[in-house]
Amino acid sequence: MLIALLISGILLGLLMHLAGLHFDPWRPSNLPYVLAGLVCLALRFALPRTAWRHAGTVAHFSEYVALFAIISLMGASASYPIAALTHGYADATLHNVDRLLGFDWLALYRLVCTHPWMQMAGTIAYRSIYITPALLLWRCARMDDQRRAYRFLASFWLAACFTLMAFAFMPAVGPFSYLWHGPIGYMPESEVWQSGLIPALREHQLQVIDLGQLRGIVSAPSFHTAAAILYMAMAWSLRGLRWPVIILNIAMLISTPVEGTHYLIDMILGGVVALAALAMIYFYTHAERLRQQLQ
Repeated sequence: MLIALLISGILLGLLMHLAGLHFDPWRPSNLPYVLAGLVCLALRFALPRTAWRHAGTVAHFSEYVALFAIISLMGASASYPIAALTHGYADATLHNVDRLLGFDWLALYRLVCTHPWMQMAGTIAYRSIYITPALLLWRCARMDDQRRAYRFLASFWLAACFTLMAFAFMPAVGPFSYLWHGPIGYMPESEVWQSGLIPALREHQLQVIDLGQLRGIVSAPSFHTAAAILYMAMAWSLRGLRWPVIILNIAMLISTPVEGTHYLIDMILGGVVALAALAMIYFYTHAERLRQQLQ
């Protein structure tokens, strides 16, 4: 994981340089991330030296959370220089694929507009993308199951990498900006950031990436979909968490088209990304077991 993150950091730095972007670590909105990182470091390396009976669990949990946060922040940050280096939009193609699949995004959006309870439920479900991994990683820390935790983190990292690589070939503003042209009856969670941010990045109007102001600008593939599948796969063998995680993430998948302003094909591609990541982790761990048996 450390080697993978180091390589990712180098590639992120290269992308930032090519796109003319940089970080400003002293911005006030960045400081909470710095402080959180320092707290995680302190908990990870100081707690095991104490006599507190839960020290090991909390120390490992802080390590897992820190790694998850680093992957998430690096992935979201990398989407900015990638968007800056792209040209054109894939919305027409993505929308045409949705039409062939029989999916009417506008009809779904109008339905949500007329039902406030769907708006509230959808927002809660969509935001749960950061709640579920905390539950899963805490369970791994309590079970002292580092192998399971690292497999999950590795699959999340791979899915983020695959999503960003695909995004480079199909930048889009999303169905809300592309299809809806009337008064906005309900503003989804993802709002309309793509339609403003991507042109600004391409024209070098935005030069500083602020971690505290990161916005989701990846339409296809849908990373919320990929994450939901990874979470459900992780929880499947965890008794007590399996069905709560599955129900919560099915709700997140249902909310994703409107709250994430995604085409249906975005979600299908997100599912492909998740399955590819899971397959790679499976074959890697299987090869490791064979190698250990032969030694």
